[in-house]
This record gives sequence, C-alpha cells and structure tokens, in this order.
Amino acid sequence: MKELVLDCINAAIEAGKIINEIYTTSFDIDTKSDNTPVTIADKLSSKKIIQLLSHHNIPVISEEENNYTEEEFSNIHTYFIIDPLDGTREFIKKNGEFTVNIAIIENKEPVLGVVYAPTIQLLYFGLKHFGAYKISDNDLNKLILHPEFSLQDILDLSDKLPIYNLPDIYTILTSRSHLDDKTMAYIDEKRKEHSIIEYIRMGSSIKIAWLAEGKAHEYPRFGRTMEWDTAAAHAILKEAGGILLDARNLQPLEYHKKDFINPDFIAYAVY
Repeated sequence: MKELVLDCINAAIEAGKIINEIYTTSFDIDTKSDNTPVTIADKLSSKKIIQLLSHHNIPVISEEENNYTEEEFSNIHTYFIIDPLDGTREFIKKNGEFTVNIAIIENKEPVLGVVYAPTIQLLYFGLKHFGAYKISDNDLNKLILHPEFSLQDILDLSDKLPIYNLPDIYTILTSRSHLDDKTMAYIDEKRKEHSIIEYIRMGSSIKIAWLAEGKAHEYPRFGRTMEWDTAAAHAILKEAGGILLDARNLQPLEYHKKDFINPDFIAYAVY
C-alpha cells in the first residue's frame, strides 16, 4: 500500500501541472447533465490520473469517467475513486481553492487519500495505520522537482497531522459556493453551545484537510456531494484523529453506494 501512496502523490502532482497550465488561459465552461460545470481541466486531469494508475490493475472510478455497470461495480470491493478537479466553481472563479482528490476505497472505507491544491501549493496524504501528513511551499516544490523521491524522503519533508491545537473560538467551516439556509440554521444552533462562533467559507476538500490540520472544529455539509468529493480528505482526516459522520445516524460515512451520492454529513476534528 505504501507504493500506492507514492504513485497517487505523483499522479496528483502531474494532474496539477495540467490544471495549472489551463488555469492561466481563457478556457471554455460546459454544463454536465446534473447541471454542474466542467472544463477541459477536469477532463484532462482525469485522463492523466487514470493513465498513471492503470498499471495497478485496481478499478478506477472518476467523476469524469466510469466504465463500470452497476452490476460490475457491486462486485468490486477495492477501487480508486478520484475527483480530478474538486471545486470546479472555484477554478472558474480563479481563487485557488480547488484540489485533485485521489483515494482508495476498501470494503466501504477510505484507506488511502491524497489531496493536492496545485495553485496554492498544498499537498495532504494519509494511509490507514500509517498517519496523515501535509507538505507545502518550498518542500512541496522540492518534491515536484524530484519525482524520484522515496516515501521516506517525502515524510522527511512533511508535517504529521494534526499540526495545531484547535482554535479558542469554536470554528466551523462551510462551503464557499453552497452555503444554504440549513447550514446557517445549524450554525445558529451551535451558538447556543458556544457563545462565540467563527465560520469560514472555503472551496473544495481543503475544508476537511483543515480539520485534519487542527485549524477548525467542524464542517457540516447539507446537500448533495459525491463520494469522490470526500473520500481522499476523509482518509486523511481519520488518520489525523478526526471523524466524518453520516448526519442521519451519526455513524461513520460509508462508501461503495451504487449512485455514489453522499448523505448530509458532519466532519469533526476530534483528537
């Protein structure tokens, strides 16, 4: 599995190079059947990741490409799940808050995750029973310039998560593009428990990664998300000591749903 971490990190970085090249251009924006935006960056990133991971002979499910029927998928218990550009709306707005997400699901659980924010130079990774880590800035540039680095080399450049003690003020993260009335009502209820609440709006799976760092207390999400939106960051959060719960029953969120749609969830930085 450690070899897979290296390959997933390298695949995320290579996809990030493609995304960054397109980011500075005037690109077209299309709309998918579910009324969400898609760009050439989403599609080319997906193709690059699938190409670089295909030699493992592990099925790959991508937001932009899924070649498995429902029956075939029901018999798959270990697979890659990727969001080649999580936060397409933020990519379009050019605010840097988007990521490449690569995860492995095993028996309905995310066991490996890589989250890479190529424009703001952040990379997180986690592996079950191995820990969660962050690498950024100059150390990340060293990794980008030296893809032959071993996993130990990468660990030497990384910070183990969590990095911070939780803020004194109770801090809730919310979606930048999907802040709705239900979320605001939830925050109002939290004010009854904590007299002062700070909430921070942010795009993509960086929110869950921030919980893993210890920068905030929780992230409630009410509304549609997909497994590829959460799986990679969920794996990282778990290894940092946090938890991501199905809001319906407050049990850990499970994967391998036939339609890939997540229920409402709440992620906590519990450690």
